[in-house]
Amino acid sequence: MRVELNGREPGIAELHRLVELNYGHYTAFQVRDGGVRGLALHLARLADGAEELFGHRIGVEEEHRLLGLVRHALGRVRDASVRVTFVPGPGGDGPPDVLVSVADPVPDPPGPPLRIQTVTYERDLPEHKHRGTFMLDHHVREARLAGFDDRLFVGRDGRIREGTAWNLAVWDGDQVLWPQAPVLRGVTMVLLQIAMTMNGAPWGLRPVSAADLTAFPGAAAVSADGVRGIASLDEVPCTDNRLVKMLAETWAEVPLDEL
Repeated sequence: MRVELNGREPGIAELHRLVELNYGHYTAFQVRDGGVRGLALHLARLADGAEELFGHRIGVEEEHRLLGLVRHALGRVRDASVRVTFVPGPGGDGPPDVLVSVADPVPDPPGPPLRIQTVTYERDLPEHKHRGTFMLDHHVREARLAGFDDRLFVGRDGRIREGTAWNLAVWDGDQVLWPQAPVLRGVTMVLLQIAMTMNGAPWGLRPVSAADLTAFPGAAAVSADGVRGIASLDEVPCTDNRLVKMLAETWAEVPLDEL
């Protein structure tokens, strides 16, 4: 892995400060052959978070600077997992620092189907991809201790929210459904919705209750890593693989934006 802070390798004191910080926001994406799907959406996410969490507006010049920082961290690497994180600067009251990390790309497809456990939980500031990930890691750990792979969050109102780091898509036999609730609007989810609209594939957005989950024959986890099948929701098997196949094929058709 390579990590750069504002375009350079951070010093020991800076790394120590970054480790202690629990404030900020980020976006994560896969670089494939030097390109990124939904690059403008990732930049928009960073801009929204910077204004909400730091009171900092990002203009066109700073967008170009951000892209330059990502390119510098990548170097000649053409395939990678990239995370761009905004963290408080040393004084805490100025523009945020930019941390770019580059790691190996995830496999394509991203892995075998997941066994998902539902749990009542609501993320703070769910519309932002922020650094408050302690409870997310805790839920992944608890799920694995219980014999599952990950968890799906249900709000106190009984409505399905999102996974620990992914959006849920389900197949009702006629169309793809995305649960309508306070969640992070994942870039992959938004790009899939746009692509399905352009392809004429049926999809909808509506509230989904935890009790509804038993009625869906297929489900998928959609994230920055791509589309991953879901084998079961709690103890209910998801046996219809058409949803995963259709979403994966649609995702493969989304064009790459050159960095």
